Amino acid sequence: MLNDGRDVAPAQRIKLEWSRRVGRVCVAATDEDAPSAFGKLYEALSARMHHSHADWTDAMVKEALAESGRSPALVGALDDPTWDDAVKAAHQRSQDALGGSGGSPIMAVEGRGFFGPVLTALPTRDDGRALLDAVVTVASAPEFAALQRPHQGPPSTPGAQRR
Repeated sequence: MLNDGRDVAPAQRIKLEWSRRVGRVCVAATDEDAPSAFGKLYEALSARMHHSHADWTDAMVKEALAESGRSPALVGALDDPTWDDAVKAAHQRSQDALGGSGGSPIMAVEGRGFFGPVLTALPTRDDGRALLDAVVTVASAPEFAALQRPHQGPPSTPGAQRR
């Protein structure tokens, strides 16, 4: 949504269109049940994309829907533009929490949005939990505004470059 109407390279356009399609499925899954449905679906999608390095296909989304307890029929939302307003509204909520315009990822803690965290490699499960706990701790402090260091390069997760 952030790049709507912008001229981007063809490879980036493909990623943006896939993101929009998956966004439709995510809001459809949340609408069907409850906001808690998003977390389970996000985990199932993320495991396939980032850990198993699965190709981004309709079949992969259908598998993630089934694994997360959502109806595999929701795969139809991929190409259903009637969900676009809900995707735009979700995007706007993240921008509002951030207090400005920012890309992904955005997380909100106690109503305050932050860009990040941005990782260049996947941490172990325990290190990931410790990192999330640390981020939530600092983000919970009303006085906390930002923490940044120079960009360390693109993600080094296997398969990240083909996406």
